[in-house]
Amino acid sequence: MTEPPAPPTVSSGGPPGSLDRRLGLPGAVSIGLGSMIGAGVFAAFAPAAAAAGGLLLLGLALAVIVALCNATSTAQLAAAYPTSGGAYVYGRERLGEWAGFTAGWAFVIGKTASAAAMATTFAVYAVPPEWSRPVAAVAVVALTAVNLRGITRTARGAAAIAGLVLTLLAVVLAAAWFGGGVDPGAALGTWDSPGGAYGVLQSAGLLFFALAGYARIATLGEEVIDPRRTIPRAIVTTLAAVVVLYAVVALTLLATLGPAGLAASSAPLVDAAQSAGLGPWAGVAARVAAAAACLGALLAGLAGVSRTALAMARHRDLPAALEAVHPVHKVPHRVEMVIGGLVAVAVLLVDLREMIGFSSTGVLVYYAVANLAALTQRGADRRYPPALQVLGLVGCVVLVATLPWTSLAAGLAVLAVGLVGRAVVVSRRRT
Repeated sequence: MTEPPAPPTVSSGGPPGSLDRRLGLPGAVSIGLGSMIGAGVFAAFAPAAAAAGGLLLLGLALAVIVALCNATSTAQLAAAYPTSGGAYVYGRERLGEWAGFTAGWAFVIGKTASAAAMATTFAVYAVPPEWSRPVAAVAVVALTAVNLRGITRTARGAAAIAGLVLTLLAVVLAAAWFGGGVDPGAALGTWDSPGGAYGVLQSAGLLFFALAGYARIATLGEEVIDPRRTIPRAIVTTLAAVVVLYAVVALTLLATLGPAGLAASSAPLVDAAQSAGLGPWAGVAARVAAAAACLGALLAGLAGVSRTALAMARHRDLPAALEAVHPVHKVPHRVEMVIGGLVAVAVLLVDLREMIGFSSTGVLVYYAVANLAALTQRGADRRYPPALQVLGLVGCVVLVATLPWTSLAAGLAVLAVGLVGRAVVVSRRRT
């Protein structure tokens, strides 16, 4: 298969309709961190603990293994195809149009649900329950407006938020462990799962929701400087940093709340801070960190979905009107406004836990296509052993099959609607 020529590595001034290369390694890592340190770390551990019980750490380990395999596939493909769209582009180039559409549509629906989950989690931590849905919708509108100002604004915002979140998390976690308010036996001493092996696998699928943000770097490939070098480094760096953080957070939550308490919590880090006897300040710090992290993930998430939708519009897999790029800010402004509107509606109508499972369904399908595409690469394009892609593909299939059946059914139904819709459109074009 003929490899496409790499787009020119420039910082600005591309042809009309193209995006500018303005992101270096720090900016790409900032967006990756902002995508991953968000609703997942503050929301996904509770439903995962309900599924896995005392084997939550095993579920996290499985999610990390699958995420690592998927990350290497994504990095290998992104180096060869440094343009907007992620696995939508990779699938089209390596496997054909239908595979590309499946990946792109799965990403758009999955990450739209993910963005809605981030906005909802922000509101849960920031305001009283009766205000959470409207405040979440307002947050979506506000951050959509930020993204419309340009990718460098997105990167700066993500960096500032990630710095604040990491600082507050470090303070809360250190205070919990060094203040003597934790019980390590609660984290490591209860090795049982109410759902058995199936429960552990389900928890891994739910926690994968929290680890999948590194794909955002690949979807921004058209805006990264020196993408063949920068994107793989940014993906691996981001994933490594977040895995360490998540492991510490999981141990802290189990050591303070226990598996049952964690499963029942709607705001785990706040409850953990209070259970550790750290005083009101710790609960406030945890809430601020959670709210800020969710805003950072939402900011980056909206940007990532819009770039994949832009690529789909360029190939007429979405309406052509969505491929417009703003002449000054160099962002896909129409599609960003459409995605922002859909997310705002979702937070007003859908439950948080349903959105997490739905998002995982779409994202795991997306990565399954990415692993298949990476398996076809040969020669200089191959950076990692094929065994990692095989393991990633098997992991995606297994995890998606063990998600809560309601979320899985909803995700597959919406995926099917997209596939049927494309079949109808293609048939009409031919006739």
